[in-house]
Amino acid sequence: MRTTFIYGCFMLLMLACGELKGQSPAEEKPMFQSLTFDQADKKAEAVVASMTLEEKIAMIGGDRSFFIRPVPRLHLQEVFMSDATQGVRIQEGLKADSLSKTRLEKSTAFPCPLLLAATWNPGLSFEYAKAVGEECRAGNIGILLGPGMNQYRQSQCGRNFEYFGEDPYLRARMIEQYVTGVQSTGTIATLKHFAANNTDHFRRRSNSIVDERALHEIYLPGFKAGIDAGAKAVMTSYNQINGEWCGQSAFVIDTLLRKELGFQWLVMTDWSSVYDGEKLIKSGQNLEMPSAFALKNVHELLRENKVQEKDITEMVRSIVRTCFAMKFDERDPMNREPARYDEHEAAALQTAREGIVLLRNEGSILPIKDNVKTILLTGEFVKKLAAGGGSARVRGYDIRLMLDELQSALGDRLRCSKDPGIQEIQSADVVLCNVGTEDSEGSDRPFELPETQEALVQKCVNNNSNTVVIVTSGSGVRMTGWNEKAKAILYAWYVGQIGNKALAEIITGKVNPSGRLPITIEREFRDSPGYGYVPDGDTVFTGRNYKLEAAHPVFDIRYTEGIFSGYRWYDKQNIAPLYPFGFGLSYTTFEYENLAVSQERFRGNDTVHVSITVKNTGNVIGSETVQLYVQDVECTVPRPVKELKGFKKVSLKPGESRTVEMLLQKKDFSFWDTNTKDWKAEQGAFVILAGSSSRDIKLKKEITLE
Repeated sequence: MRTTFIYGCFMLLMLACGELKGQSPAEEKPMFQSLTFDQADKKAEAVVASMTLEEKIAMIGGDRSFFIRPVPRLHLQEVFMSDATQGVRIQEGLKADSLSKTRLEKSTAFPCPLLLAATWNPGLSFEYAKAVGEECRAGNIGILLGPGMNQYRQSQCGRNFEYFGEDPYLRARMIEQYVTGVQSTGTIATLKHFAANNTDHFRRRSNSIVDERALHEIYLPGFKAGIDAGAKAVMTSYNQINGEWCGQSAFVIDTLLRKELGFQWLVMTDWSSVYDGEKLIKSGQNLEMPSAFALKNVHELLRENKVQEKDITEMVRSIVRTCFAMKFDERDPMNREPARYDEHEAAALQTAREGIVLLRNEGSILPIKDNVKTILLTGEFVKKLAAGGGSARVRGYDIRLMLDELQSALGDRLRCSKDPGIQEIQSADVVLCNVGTEDSEGSDRPFELPETQEALVQKCVNNNSNTVVIVTSGSGVRMTGWNEKAKAILYAWYVGQIGNKALAEIITGKVNPSGRLPITIEREFRDSPGYGYVPDGDTVFTGRNYKLEAAHPVFDIRYTEGIFSGYRWYDKQNIAPLYPFGFGLSYTTFEYENLAVSQERFRGNDTVHVSITVKNTGNVIGSETVQLYVQDVECTVPRPVKELKGFKKVSLKPGESRTVEMLLQKKDFSFWDTNTKDWKAEQGAFVILAGSSSRDIKLKKEITLE
């Protein structure tokens, strides 16, 4: 057993280091190089000058739901868009001459992005996204409608599984690599949904009232990172911000996105999310999707002199400029490279291996030992794949079910029962109980598990003290009623088509879990900073009923927590979460020592080098994620107790020590100053904190900004 475990972890380490790739570095296809803004704009200017007004008007509204309209006489090809972050959603019923001969017949269902965030491995984010981009190219898809990257503000949001967690720094580091990975294939990455779209409870009717500091410190950094990484498209969101629909808001698009964040490329609406064509045209928006609904009266607006042809021209120029930058005009839809499915599935498997989080392991019940003779498997998703729904849903192929993978790993020791009796539960040496939720775009869901699943897990933990609970969900769920009774808890998220193989490897010890929570899991929903967002008189909207949504009055969601989102909130309010941000267990143990900084007194333009020595003090190979937080000791404005400003995942053999190094810049000590409209770092004392989670700080050191 031990030999198998060490060998499996060795293979995992080699994969993480890139030494088991299907191609040698010399065989890797060169990364796609886009045109610069000036190069693309020069080409666009000449072409747009040749377009008629009718051609321009036609282009600013989507075509056949997922296309940018072509202009054949000017050799502008149609551009196909497809969802979403966790793979390519194959869409039936779309009509296009080129699509019928180039469409994908299958696509890889990757683990959900929240699981990807739980890997805390930006390099893996690149590989994951590169694989998705390659499948886009194989299917003649020019624009991927992802990555989704909204803040995890509250656990009931139906789209949390599509996003990258609660911390802006972690999200930014994962997103910048995701964008680079997708666009290295020549596929456009679309940052969505801009901005402050943190609930799907009547999502088209919500008004996010959020202050300036919170926008800049919490909700915009991920977008800024994606823009700086070169993202060529942004999708605006359904909600209002401070009283105006994002997709037609000059403040959101022109001021925040274009002027403050510096975005120069294509902006599109979310599907059916705008209502006023005049506002849309004047906002900095370029493209209404899926069609020209709000823009249906463009001719009237032009006749009444409410908008000018030059406004339309600028919208079109941004679309054409972006297409030229990605060299869409040079592509032959029939000359494409086939998808490398084996490599993509390997990336999906590695993501699941690194993103499943071990939350509890009393008595080291996991990995399951050879002397455990009878193992009972029960639960909601053992014979079907748990996955998030809506536009992000990817069907996948060759689906690995939990039952099949555990049966293969555990052999005849495993038996499965859909509704086990008490005696059956009591007689098992170990019970594996799976519970979870099926989250979806278009609605939220309660923090509590469905009643039948809560009853099942209670029955298991109350009748067998060796119950291991496997949670499959796209967000945090309430575990308070049984957390202390469970012997172990594995948070598996949505693992994708092959991820149950990784789950079985972790349960049997072939892989050492290394996932860390990218979210805080609260004890009760009332502890959350987002508690109370559902209007009085409403219950959580759990369906997709557009007529019901359209009839609902606009309601305010007041972000009264401001910058204190996620773990910042729990620290400020001194609320103990059930499991803190950054938390995760391993089958080995780690020791931290020797926190050192390059200078204890530094000036604003200096770079502070931080080093920590980490040692594997256990007897198996394992990966630790060293997390670096910064605390401002005294400030003229309220600041969090601590903020994540660095992290690094390191794999160590038993007894091995390694020095982990990170850099801190002035921005890492700064807050958004509403007076100067810029980042500001005040002089004085700061504390550097190193630890394995936001609540497990191992070492600290004070430094001074002069």
